Amino acid sequence: MKEKTIEKTLDYLQEFLDWFVRKAGAIALCIFILVVGFRIVKSIKKWLKHSFERHNMDASVSSFLVSFVDIGLKMVLFLWVISIIGVEMSSVIAILSSASIAIGLAVQGSLSNIAGGVLILLLKPFQVGDYIIEDNKKNEGTVVAIDIFYTKLYTVDNKTVVIPNGTLSNSSLTNVTREEKRRIDLFIGISYQESVKRVKEVLARVIDAEENILKEEGVTIFVNDFEASTVSIGVRAWAPMDCFWATKWSLLENIKEAFDEEGISFPYNQLDVHMIEVPKKKKEI
Repeated sequence: MKEKTIEKTLDYLQEFLDWFVRKAGAIALCIFILVVGFRIVKSIKKWLKHSFERHNMDASVSSFLVSFVDIGLKMVLFLWVISIIGVEMSSVIAILSSASIAIGLAVQGSLSNIAGGVLILLLKPFQVGDYIIEDNKKNEGTVVAIDIFYTKLYTVDNKTVVIPNGTLSNSSLTNVTREEKRRIDLFIGISYQESVKRVKEVLARVIDAEENILKEEGVTIFVNDFEASTVSIGVRAWAPMDCFWATKWSLLENIKEAFDEEGISFPYNQLDVHMIEVPKKKKEI
C-alpha cells in the first residue's frame, strides 16, 4: 500500500516537472509581466493622485477611485498571466460559474464594504480630514483614506485604525470636526462655604481673558447641581474647532490659578470617622 502511494506521489511530481519544463518560458514571462505590471500600476496610481489633486477633486472620492483602479488593474494582470500559462478562460469562467454560490458567500463581506464605501461617498457622513468616533467599537481618529474596502484612521497617538466601510455605513458615528466651532463644557466643584456670585465673577474674568473664546456666541455660567460635598458650577463657551483642545486646557489652567489667587478652594471627598469608646466589662469574681 505504501509503495503504491509513493509511486503515485512520484508520478505526480514527474508530471509537475514535465509541465514546469514545458511552461518554463511562459512562467518566466508571467513573472516578468507581474513585476513590470505592478510597477506600471503603481505609476498609474501616482499619476491619478496627482491628476485628481490638480483638479481639486474631493480627497474621499479620489482615495476611493484610486483604490478601485488599483484592484481592477491587478485583476487584469492576474487574468492575463493565467491565459499566458495556458489556462483556458472558458475553463476559468466555468469554474467560477459552478462555484458562484460559494464565491458569493465568500465575498459577501467584501461586496458589503464596496457598497458601504459608495454610500459614504454619496451621503458624506465624513470626509478625508474629519475626526470621527465610531460608536460600536469606540474607534476614533482622523480619516486619512477611504479605500474601496476599508477606511483608514490615524489616532492622536499615531496609531493606524482600519475599519470596514460596511461597518461604518451601517453604524452610528460622531463627526467631531464637521463644524467650524465646538462648545466647551466645564463642570467645576466648589465648597458650599464659597460665594457662588464671587466664583461666577472670577470665572467670567478668566473666560473674558481667553483670546480663542468666541465671545459673540455667548458664554453661560450657571449652578449645575448640588452634590454630596460640592456645588457644581457649569461653564459653556464656544471655541474654533482647530484650537478646541488648546483652549479647553488653557481655561482649566487659568481657572486653577485664578482660584488660588482668590483663595477659592476645590473641595475633595473626605470621610469623618467618629470613635466611640465602649466601656470594658468588669471581671466577675
